[in-house]
Amino acid sequence: MQRRKFTSVVLSVAGWGAWGRSWAAGLTETDAASGIRAALERGAVSAVGLLGKTDGFLGNPKVHIPLPSFLNDVARLLKATGQQKRVDALETALNRAAEAAVPEAKSLLIGAVKGMSVEDAKQVLTGGDNSVTQFFINKTRESLGVKFLPIVTRATEKVALVDKYNAVAGKAAGFGLLKPQDASIQSYVTEKALDGLYLMIGEEEKKIRDNPLATGSAILKKVFGSLK
Repeated sequence: MQRRKFTSVVLSVAGWGAWGRSWAAGLTETDAASGIRAALERGAVSAVGLLGKTDGFLGNPKVHIPLPSFLNDVARLLKATGQQKRVDALETALNRAAEAAVPEAKSLLIGAVKGMSVEDAKQVLTGGDNSVTQFFINKTRESLGVKFLPIVTRATEKVALVDKYNAVAGKAAGFGLLKPQDASIQSYVTEKALDGLYLMIGEEEKKIRDNPLATGSAILKKVFGSLK
């Protein structure tokens, strides 16, 4: 099939505005699709590499997982009675659980890139500065949550405070005082791990958009450089 200029696609879709004018600079559909997929894959691999290692969460203030606010009163009581180590151990365990879960995300994220439809590509092109990140959230958050939860559960079940938290939090959720996803500490960590993962994908996306030349990738320079 003859490669059509991306300009013709831009002109056929209403509302593409400034983005459409940017793509009118001679990019082909193949170039555009390759650039989008490269950006998606780069963001995914980078985020997983940064977070899925020792101190990926614990040592990074941007994604560090604190104790749930619901546990603050318990934590203060334990600290006041000389049990600071128990509190610290729980917080460390939460972050270690997230670090253990994140590497499992790579295959799902890359699979989402490879399964990208024409409509997906269009949405990434027209979706604004966080469209790459939003693509992953829409396509993978639910399935990653299912995949992360048993890993997080195994990593936290040995911590003494977990059962106590789950028992009290479950009652609070039943009275509408706590969000359902925070009713167990495992669910809380799973949600926070996903938040951190998508945050780091977003940071990589911003780097690509702000300075595509620094990526060292010819296709990223060509596609995202044309948006400047």
